[in-house]
Order: sequence, then C-alpha cells, then structure tokens
Amino acid sequence: MFKNLKILDEKDKRLKMISKDVIFPLSKEDKQIIKDTMQYLKYSQIEKYAKKYNLRAGWGMSAIQIGIAKRWFVIVEEQDDGSFKNYFFANPKIISNSTEKIYVEQGEGCLSVNREVKGIVPRYARITIEAYDIDGKKFTMRLREDLSVCVQHEIDHLNGILFVDRIDKKNPYKDMDLYRAI
Repeated sequence: MFKNLKILDEKDKRLKMISKDVIFPLSKEDKQIIKDTMQYLKYSQIEKYAKKYNLRAGWGMSAIQIGIAKRWFVIVEEQDDGSFKNYFFANPKIISNSTEKIYVEQGEGCLSVNREVKGIVPRYARITIEAYDIDGKKFTMRLREDLSVCVQHEIDHLNGILFVDRIDKKNPYKDMDLYRAI
C-alpha cells in the first residue's frame, strides 16, 4: 500500500528547526514511516507511479520535511540496472571532507521548494560521514559526487537550512568558476 506523504513547503517554519538526535531502538511506527518515505522516493523516480500519484522526483528526504524533528534522512538511488539502493542515516556527522568543491549544474532541487531556483550551492566533492543505521549500529561511509551532494543537502535540513539559504542572493552564480560542475 502506497502512502502519499505530506511534505512541508519552504514557507513552513518547522523546516528552520534544528532536529533532535534519534534515540534507539526505533519504534515500530518510526520504522514504518522510514519505509513509507523510501517507497515514496522510489515511486517518485518511476514515471508510471510519479504520474499516477502526482509526485515530483526526489532522491532524498529528511524527517523534518514530513514534520518529524528527528535527525534522520533517507536516500533512494536508482542504479544502472533499474533497481534502487536505499540508504538510511541517523544522527549523521561529516567527519572529513575534500578541499575540492562541486555544484549541481542544473541546480539543486528540493521536495520542499516548489519553484525554480537559479544559482549554485557549493558542496564538498567527497565527504566521510559517521552515522547510525536503522538498528542503531554506528557506521562510517565515504561518499562522492551526487551522493556527497545529496547527503550534505539532507544534513542541512537537519540543521534548519534549505539549499536556497546557501545561494548568494546578490550574485547567485558567485565564484562558479572556482568549483566543478556535476
């Protein structure tokens, strides 16, 4: 059964909240919400379901985007073979990063920002994060390129920051030539 989630719009003040650490073990209800969120993201990337349920395509979603002020997010990444890889991160911390910075050439998007936004968001090309999985086990993961950008975007959500907050208002393409486009 598909559950269409109520995603908060950028005007909702809850998106500016700093989320609280996840406490383990997760409840059955929390695990169901995480599963529903992963299914939502998967369906949003499959054209037939996206049309049927009127979904905008998205890779990642943080708990705060559905009104839950807990430090977790999920990413659902389509693989080359058409399958999907699900990621769950709780209480994530970036423990190291590259000096190289990149930006998404077509511009970053967000399921909470329902408008076109011009400008670039410089992000680290590579990061290493420490986080907890759904069972509360700590892990470390090295990410690069698209996944690195997506994780940084979602961690921003946990800290009450939207990608639009990171775009220079006076010069949206400021220092673009200093970073690599992906």
